[in-house]
Amino acid sequence: MPAIPVQLESLLHQRVDACFAQAEARLGRSFPRPQIHCNMRGRAAGSARLQTWELRFNPALYQANQQAFLAEVVPHEVAHLLVYALWGEGRGKSRVLPHGRQWQSVMREVFGLEPRTTHSFDLAVLAQRTFVYACACQQHRLSVRRHNKVVRGEARYHCRRCRQPLVWQRDTTAD
Repeated sequence: MPAIPVQLESLLHQRVDACFAQAEARLGRSFPRPQIHCNMRGRAAGSARLQTWELRFNPALYQANQQAFLAEVVPHEVAHLLVYALWGEGRGKSRVLPHGRQWQSVMREVFGLEPRTTHSFDLAVLAQRTFVYACACQQHRLSVRRHNKVVRGEARYHCRRCRQPLVWQRDTTAD
């Protein structure tokens, strides 16, 4: 996974800090700053790890949607940590729902944002190269990760329909 430019990572850290400063001013208490990682894969833009007080972000989606990412995704994930600090974490109360009323309240009242649970970013930037494999009945496209496991002898894949092993079609290009 390519690293994001230093300037973009710095902006991300600044935005996280600004969200916490905004929450501190609004709520009248301080919060520790989380560890921040830009190592997420897949379709999610970000995630908050509550017990370890970490924020994880998807570098590909961040680079492709910088303004919207900083404006929406960062406060979304910071709100999860704030909710955990305020209503979760050993408070003896029932489990707080990830996008429940407390989270929605933080999104509206602290950040002035409509509480959306999912992003609407174009996922085309996530398209990965695939490798063409074939069985007795059809062609299959395997991800780079699965292909590399086959090449290293760590995995073998079979067709769910005909149950035959998948064979890499070396001369066929997928992307």
